[in-house]
Amino acid sequence: MRKQIAAANWKMNLTYQQAENLIDDLLALPHNLNNNQQVIFGVPFPYLTMVVDKLKGKRNVFVAAQNCYTKMNGAYTGETSIEMLQSIDVNHIIIGHSERREYFNESNEMLAAKVDLCLANNATPIFCCGEPLSVRETNEQDTFVAKQLKESLFHLIAEQIVKVVIAYEPIWAIGTGKTATSQQAQDIQAFIRNEIAKQYSNDIANEISILYGGSVKAANAKEIFGMPDVDGGLVGGASLVATEFNAIINALS
Repeated sequence: MRKQIAAANWKMNLTYQQAENLIDDLLALPHNLNNNQQVIFGVPFPYLTMVVDKLKGKRNVFVAAQNCYTKMNGAYTGETSIEMLQSIDVNHIIIGHSERREYFNESNEMLAAKVDLCLANNATPIFCCGEPLSVRETNEQDTFVAKQLKESLFHLIAEQIVKVVIAYEPIWAIGTGKTATSQQAQDIQAFIRNEIAKQYSNDIANEISILYGGSVKAANAKEIFGMPDVDGGLVGGASLVATEFNAIINALS
């Protein structure tokens, strides 16, 4: 049975004190995760050790970095390696978020290298894919997303791909005033699962958690998570409010 996951992506937000208060507030709220459910906090680099310490001993709760580099070490000023992250007990990494692709020109080829490095070091990549508004308007989203999967993931063997978490982001529905429906989320995520099944097998496709990353809120989480191919969410703004994200966590059940 594949995992249900509520993943927070804090992006470049919060001061240290605000981040500490947010984690403390969340930990004080009631939520009961079953063995098949996880919460992952994708926090800015300066706060990783603080959040790791806060979550020690917590069941099914993990910390993720928002990025890593394609090399293990070396003269790459400003970058952070998987080796560094694992040395502070961070073993989940968000790879290829739409903002990394758009603002930092991360290519499918570069993301394939990052995924490879994560898997080679027993870390879990949370691989992001999704189409911008221009692609959605021409109804070419399936082709666009299939290319992302093929060029960044489909070189993996079956034993590797099952260790990847996929997060679909409808970039066209984030900050554009347009809204993705739960059925639109289901349609594209079913397409992603079918592409994996064609490349590998139905059994493999049904092992992989596919998250939805398009403006998930407490008000819509239960409906979205109720779709058969949506296994949770990668949550941005709503993850910065303790009561809001806690409601999203509880929507998993």
